[in-house]
Amino acid sequence: MTFEEQLHQMFPTADAIPANFLLPEEIHQREYLSGGEMRPWNGDVHTVLSPVAVQTPEGLKRKVIGSYPLCGQTEALAALDAAVLAYNDGRGEWPTMPVSERIACMDKFTGKMIAKKDEIVKLIMWEIGKSYADSVKEFDRTIEYINATIDALKDLDRNSSRFEIEQGIIGQIRRSPLGVVLCMGPFNYPLNETFTTLIPALIMGNTLLFKPPKHGTLLHYPLLEAFASCFPKGVVNTIYGRGNVIIAPLMESGKINVLTLIGSSKVANQLKKMHPKVNRLRAILGLDAKNAAIITEKADLDLAVKECVLGSLSFNGQRCTAIKIIYVHKKVADAFIEKFSAAVGKLKIGMPWEKDVFLTPLPEPQKPAYLQECIADALANGAKVMNENGGTTFESFVYPAVLYPVNDKMKLYREEQFGPVIPILPFDDIETPIDYLIQSDHGQQVSLFSNDADELASLIDPLVNQVSRVNINCQCQRGPDIFPFTGRKDSAEGTLSVPDALRAFSIRTMVATKQTEENKNLLNEIVSEQSSNFLSTKYIF
Repeated sequence: MTFEEQLHQMFPTADAIPANFLLPEEIHQREYLSGGEMRPWNGDVHTVLSPVAVQTPEGLKRKVIGSYPLCGQTEALAALDAAVLAYNDGRGEWPTMPVSERIACMDKFTGKMIAKKDEIVKLIMWEIGKSYADSVKEFDRTIEYINATIDALKDLDRNSSRFEIEQGIIGQIRRSPLGVVLCMGPFNYPLNETFTTLIPALIMGNTLLFKPPKHGTLLHYPLLEAFASCFPKGVVNTIYGRGNVIIAPLMESGKINVLTLIGSSKVANQLKKMHPKVNRLRAILGLDAKNAAIITEKADLDLAVKECVLGSLSFNGQRCTAIKIIYVHKKVADAFIEKFSAAVGKLKIGMPWEKDVFLTPLPEPQKPAYLQECIADALANGAKVMNENGGTTFESFVYPAVLYPVNDKMKLYREEQFGPVIPILPFDDIETPIDYLIQSDHGQQVSLFSNDADELASLIDPLVNQVSRVNINCQCQRGPDIFPFTGRKDSAEGTLSVPDALRAFSIRTMVATKQTEENKNLLNEIVSEQSSNFLSTKYIF
């Protein structure tokens, strides 16, 4: 049996899918949340096809999961008006609500979200082909993130609950919301990455327009009722439709105060230019990355292989934090590639519900063809596929391709492949990979592999000024969520971590007065009567 035939047989018949991993039924969403109400939709819809194809008498066919609305500009602008009205120039119920009450709303939402865990986890698995185990991890990590955000906000508020006196001025400094936030998340972590911006934006008192990712839309449907019932009317609004149809009028309206996008720098640049008052627009962006691993001759090769396999191929390499290019010293290149290729060959391929599966089908229909273009381009410019069956493609599945030696004439040298293709380059002089990172348009992370302290020190100092995180003898990654997550150059704008995100979606604001007896009496009266939600010494436990 050829490898292509093995891949064909990897796709199941309908009756071979374990019943406990099936969705109870197809989910055909015919409503959306806008202005606090679930509004019916009778227009065009988008049919959601899983990356999992099913064997039928007519051949392989992608499994239909359901469908969702394809709304237009009218619906998008109505949702924008609802968010603007709910914010009401900062005078709305939500932006003026005490922090303790906003936290109570978020706690209530979290409880309702947990009740939907099974359905959401299965939708993650079926919509984007993520393994069931990793889908569970994504859900659980998101709940942990929400709880950590609540705890961080309590800390932030406690630190702001006192008055400061300086040079005869009494002041209280707190954080205030920014306004209406347009939130767009990515397909690869459609729940977790989306919520790492949505949750802090929401809990800080902003109102939201939320556009789910194209791949990973339906998994948010079970949460719409929770959003509607846990937050005031118009605070959370969902928009659906083609991005090139509905996003432009939203940005051109000038009513969006914050753009948060996890996607491409090209799209982010286009959207920012559409806003008529760019100085009023804050952007929190997680964008492209081409993270490199640098393996010196003093590295522990077994450790480097283990971490680079995980770093380059976890969720098929479809992560902004993935290692997307590997530099290895010529003296150890052959040994590294042999070990790396062997390790790739041991990874389990299969359907997302299979135990210990590592490599699964890809959700983007056009991705296999693009990866084949990258491989063909590399081969035409002198590279070879180093691993057995590397690059073999069948339907939505692409088997990893280890390519060596890659050079600057190839697409893979600069383009972010976002898939299971691993370009490896040899180097003699350590300045070669350093110069690559200096010249790169991206600046998120790098992984360094060496057991020599002096060598590592000599690399750390120049690279911390090129990327936002230098990883020593381990893969690139986002977590823990308490650590700052950002990037230089075209890789990010703003910093996301649990405490940083709260600051990103708010601004320091203060109330101040001269230190006179009359003013002190006024402040004491306001605080004692609890007549202001901002000017307060309440302490949240």
